This record gives sequence, structure tokens and C-alpha cells, in this order.
Amino acid sequence: MLSASELADRLALDAEAVCRHYLSAGRRAGNYWIVGDTANSKGKSLYVHLTGPRVGRWADAATAEYGDLLDLVRETCGLIDFRDVLDEARRFLNEPRVSPVSSSGRDHRLESQPVERPAAERARRLFQMTQPLAGTLADSYLRRRGILRASLHSSLRFHPSCYYRDLVSGGNCSYPALIAAVTDQTGTVTGVHRTWLDPGGDGKARVEDPRRALGGLLGNAVRFRFPVDGPVPVMAAGEGLESMLSLSHVMPGMPVVSALTANHLAAFRPPVGCLRLYVAADADAAGRHGIEGLSHRVQALGVLPLVLTPDLGDFNEDLRRLGPDRLIANLRGQLAPEDARLLLPS
Repeated sequence: MLSASELADRLALDAEAVCRHYLSAGRRAGNYWIVGDTANSKGKSLYVHLTGPRVGRWADAATAEYGDLLDLVRETCGLIDFRDVLDEARRFLNEPRVSPVSSSGRDHRLESQPVERPAAERARRLFQMTQPLAGTLADSYLRRRGILRASLHSSLRFHPSCYYRDLVSGGNCSYPALIAAVTDQTGTVTGVHRTWLDPGGDGKARVEDPRRALGGLLGNAVRFRFPVDGPVPVMAAGEGLESMLSLSHVMPGMPVVSALTANHLAAFRPPVGCLRLYVAADADAAGRHGIEGLSHRVQALGVLPLVLTPDLGDFNEDLRRLGPDRLIANLRGQLAPEDARLLLPS
């Protein structure tokens, strides 16, 4: 039976056929296959090398993702277990394919139907494979960071063996992971955020990038204590998962969202009826960009933006190093008086 590297090499020998099957919305342009993304959308952000020493390698200029054709099979098919990726590659290589009609300039055709699995579908599938957070390694990880009641949030779950692909070496492995659901305003899961953890309980996994998002993040967020069908006149929004969990920890009555990145924070859509939006600051240039972008957008919607600033780098650092009482005192001086009375401990 062929190994993973051998399967990748075999797929690369017929790279264009792989692209026509799994990325049927794309087209050949010179020595590249061009398409929108791994969800098989129309566009030209993602390109696959069809010839030369990098044949079979691909990159997405919009997301900075890259990999080989096994990665492409995994992403387009929504596969979680690497064994399923290998099985799908073997199935593809064993399928008969018809030759292209080159004289007429018509496209190659494959006998099987193209596989189209949007990233949001893959994210929902992963979230369905998780288990409750309470008592897990992920719960312990957050407790060590001062977040003691994370298991009360339905948006947070645990995966004991979440697939991880090293984008530099091409190696594959699995680690336990904290999984956070990204949802839209109706509560529908559109994406997930993964934090891979050290199996021995020593913080995050020792990998190049222990945090990655998957699925539809734009305009959406990870939500904590956020009503789906009720009014939300006052809420807080920010970037980092643990920073926003820290705010929720000391303000349990405040609906809070984590947009995960500065760009996605700038694009977050507050619910209809929101009157005041507290924007949690991070002490970097990207954080300022997210705050400014979101503030300008919500002002146009008639929402008052108010910035919350940590004493240190972010609110989780405040919680861990300064303690909850100091964090609460800092927030009390920044909230509107009516919100401070309702949302902070007396």
C-alpha cells in the first residue's frame, strides 16, 4: 500500500486531473490551475502548480494557506481523519478517467462528479465530533489562564484528537484541541476556531501555529452568553478568544463576542437593536485597525461604540497577572454608569 508521500507524488503526476475533479469551478491558466478557494468557489485567489519542480503544490493568496494535493483533497472533501484523506486519494487514483479532447479545446472530463464541500460544512462536521468541555484538558487549560467557568459556554467544546497538518514540513499528527464555534446571528455554526493543546497539560501544543480557524468568519463570531432571539442593547466585541472570555468571566451579564482577528472584528455585524457596543482593545497596531473599522461601521448604524482598554497587553493578561478585582476596577471606570451598575459585581 502506498504511503502518504507516495500518494502525494502519484497525485502530482496527474495534477490537472486532480484539480478538474476537486476544483471544477476553476480553469487552467498557463502552468497553473486557478480557482477561488478550497471550497471550489469561482475566483483566482488559489493557484496550483501543474508543471515544474513544484507540481502539485498550491497556495491561496487570500488566506496564506498552502500545501500539497493531499491537503487539497482533505480541504475540498471536508475530511477530518487523515486516514480518510488517504482512502479518498487511493479511490481517486483507481478511478478511470477519459482523455481530454485537445483538438477541440474542450475541457477534460472525469467520470465521477466533482466533490464540493464548503468550509462551513467541514466546520460543522468537526464541531459535531466534539465533546462537552467540563473536566477536559481544554477546561484545565482555560482554568490555568484564570477562566474558571468556561464549561458554561455552549460555544466551547473539546476534541481529544484533532487532526493537525504542519504546513512547512507536510507532516501530519493529532493533538487534543479546544474547539470554539463561530456562529451567525441566528446561532448557525459557520466556522470553528481550533487551539491545539499539549497532551501533557503544558499549555498549547508545541507546533508552529497552534491556533487556526476554519469556515465562514466574516461578519460572524464566537459568542458567549449571547441570546439568539432576544434583544441585545449592550454588548462587547473584541479579537482574542481568551481575552473576551476573561471579560465574560468578570461580567457574566454582558453578551460578549470574539471575532478572532482584527480584520474580522472590523467586519463584525452587531444585532439589530444594539445601542452600545464596547470594543475591547488589544495593544497592537492590528487591534487599533479593528477598533477603528468596527467603530466607523456601527456609528453609521446608530450604535454608540465605546472602547475598553486593558492595563496590560490584553484582558486575559490583566486577569492572570493583576487578578479579577483589579480587572473589575479598571472596567468600572470605563463602562457607562448604568452598565457598570448592572454588569459588574458590587
